[in-house]
Amino acid sequence: MHSTKIGATLIARLVNTLTAALVILLGTSAARAADAGRGKVIFQTCAACHSEKADAIGPNLRGVYGRKAGSLEDFRYSNAMKRANFVWDEDNLRAYLKDPQAKVKGNRMPFAGLTSDMDIDDVIAYLKGYK
Repeated sequence: MHSTKIGATLIARLVNTLTAALVILLGTSAARAADAGRGKVIFQTCAACHSEKADAIGPNLRGVYGRKAGSLEDFRYSNAMKRANFVWDEDNLRAYLKDPQAKVKGNRMPFAGLTSDMDIDDVIAYLKGYK
């Protein structure tokens, strides 16, 4: 009887472990992929200032993904952005889109940031292909 109880306990632990692993796997595979099409729609708000016009308020963001911050020759950046020593990759874009002033203290962009992680992921997905 004692060995039957130990066997049942081991089986119960195995079932619990497998169930937990299954929940983790299903939860991971159900994660939402970023939607560049939705990001393009959200980006239209940004495009009001970030256009390809010579007199645009903000720098042109075409090709921003992978570009050094504050590096376009034809735009007058704030001193803070000129001193920013990073490349616009996923992590830097995510931090900036969430809180521009925290990422680059003293930048001139009058934008509080996006509050939705989904929106941020989608805008980044769009910017990756915006060449």
